[in-house]
Amino acid sequence: MNIEGRNQVLEALKSEKTINKIYIDKNYASRKDEIIREAKSMKIKCEFVPKNVLDKISVTSHHQGYIAETVDFSYCDVDDILNYAKEKNEDAFVVLLDGIEDPHNLGAIIRSCECAGVHGIILPKMRACQVNETVIRTSAGAVSNMRIARVTNLKEAIDALKENGLWIYSAEIGGKDIYKTDLTGKIGIVIGSEGKGTKQSIKAYCDDVISLPLFGKVNSLNASVSAGIVVYEIVRQRLMKNK
Repeated sequence: MNIEGRNQVLEALKSEKTINKIYIDKNYASRKDEIIREAKSMKIKCEFVPKNVLDKISVTSHHQGYIAETVDFSYCDVDDILNYAKEKNEDAFVVLLDGIEDPHNLGAIIRSCECAGVHGIILPKMRACQVNETVIRTSAGAVSNMRIARVTNLKEAIDALKENGLWIYSAEIGGKDIYKTDLTGKIGIVIGSEGKGTKQSIKAYCDDVISLPLFGKVNSLNASVSAGIVVYEIVRQRLMKNK
């Protein structure tokens, strides 16, 4: 479904609408444009095209130089994730993403989490990739089976998880060896951005930091690879505990 018109597109950006891409009349392009600024902060792609291209896409003929291409995906609340764990009578298992920007990484993380039985994923609304067509495609359909909450403030989400008994770990270089750390029980794992890792302000808010041992000359792993290894170590420990 497409959303047409300047005010309509701006409202969609500020709401819970999942936007894949925004087509903008290239003659309207301006760094001061609020729509462009908001889209950039949310890592939503803007494609600048001639007016006649918008005219062909438009259904209403009142696009005003802006058409947003939306994705049919509904985010949930953090409480929905916690309630789902309770319904399954399982210790809550949540993954929080701090600024993942690459849709291929996000899709791969969602796929790994769904396979590992993670109850839900939490990601920030701003300065991070949202669920779009690339994410859906990369996840190989896992998006449809994963509860994903989009929050304004990641710290508040962490607070809510802590209040419900979850122990929050940041998966980051320089922490405790993941293979020597007890990761059973209610748990939340923060995975940081591709280039910078977890922000210091978020890491300081976590209960502890865990790390994967690295033996090569490269001192970091791709975010989606790290996420996959971490969630499956948690799965392994849970299975061993329940034997």
